[in-house]
Amino acid sequence: MRELVAAVRRGDADEVTALLESGADPGTLADGLPVLCLAVAAYDEPVAEALLQAGADPLCRLPDGSTPLLRAVDGGSHLLTYALATSRIPLPAPARTELLARARRWAEAGAEAELRRLTGRTGPIERIRVRHEEIGWWCEQLTLGGMTVRDEHRAVLTSMEERYGIRTPFDELVDRALAHPDRDHVVWSDVVFTLGRRLDEETWQWTRDLLNHPDRLHRLLAAEILLFLILGDAVKQADPFWDRGRELVPWAEQEEDPEVLAALLNAMTHDSAPEIEAVGLSHLTHPDPRVRSLVPDTLERSEDGRSQARPESLAAVLTLARDEDPDVREAACRWLGHHRGSEPQVGDALVALTHDEAQPVRICAVSGLAYRDDPRCVEAEHRIGPLDPELPFDERLMDVWRYQRRREAADGG
Repeated sequence: MRELVAAVRRGDADEVTALLESGADPGTLADGLPVLCLAVAAYDEPVAEALLQAGADPLCRLPDGSTPLLRAVDGGSHLLTYALATSRIPLPAPARTELLARARRWAEAGAEAELRRLTGRTGPIERIRVRHEEIGWWCEQLTLGGMTVRDEHRAVLTSMEERYGIRTPFDELVDRALAHPDRDHVVWSDVVFTLGRRLDEETWQWTRDLLNHPDRLHRLLAAEILLFLILGDAVKQADPFWDRGRELVPWAEQEEDPEVLAALLNAMTHDSAPEIEAVGLSHLTHPDPRVRSLVPDTLERSEDGRSQARPESLAAVLTLARDEDPDVREAACRWLGHHRGSEPQVGDALVALTHDEAQPVRICAVSGLAYRDDPRCVEAEHRIGPLDPELPFDERLMDVWRYQRRREAADGG
């Protein structure tokens, strides 16, 4: 059906869905291949998912002996591979074995080396960075001799091994992440996610020991995995390391790399041990704003209105509310807005922040005043100013309205 082929080529997922619902065949061929292969080649996840939902076969054998699923693996698309592999549950054992072997070949050889082997070309490779807008991951896309792949193969292998119950050795996963030394790269992120769901003592100890490594990237990876381990698995309601953040204090006290230190503080803030507060206060004047912005979360605050924050903690946050960096001021603003103590300087600081040059800080400050039932939030709301229509709606913008409804209810209105 030419209309379906054209819609797939355009990447029009809505039109593809409409045509399929009208009876178009999801196995329609284009140039001798199923249209699913067009979506796979274009890294078009919405179109591929529409075809799969309509019954497109990810395992149909193609003239070259491959399948759409194997083509997704070759292309290095982590999310597409997952979508095609899980469209049939369970994936037949032979197809599973073939998938893992293909992914491992790419992962071990590396995207560039395998691309050169398959094309037989030795010239320069065209490289572009591709970012997944919703998730925030990025990967590198490589093109040579008319063939295009993305360097996500190690993430493909990691996620598929995890899905099929293969416990890849800790050190092997660490090596995969460090082959892409950027915490926003899809492979690094997938390794963190995979190890962060192994909620066992062995993984905790191995990860914590990695903080002793002389290389900062090893320590950064460890700090990020430890955060996931501490957060636990909400679906399974398992968080065996929730109160183990205090064990990281010695490393936070000696860590000199600001990015690693910030990641460690982020992991530690989920434990309320008093020694964590002391570590946070010690970094109050740290030269890196990423570290200073984590200090408020290490400090205790009153959340029930019946107790007060320690004077030194409140003083520290009030100092950070005047920081030169807007992210630090916003972090202080969040702490103040959720502090339920009656100290007048808290509300005064929030009012001052409603005049901040950064709109996110102004939004946070007005929301904090409303959350604290401070009537000054009503007058301060207009200072937020016009919003960028391209940004998603911020739920905090409703907080003044909620405050007013609470007041009306309390007054019997």
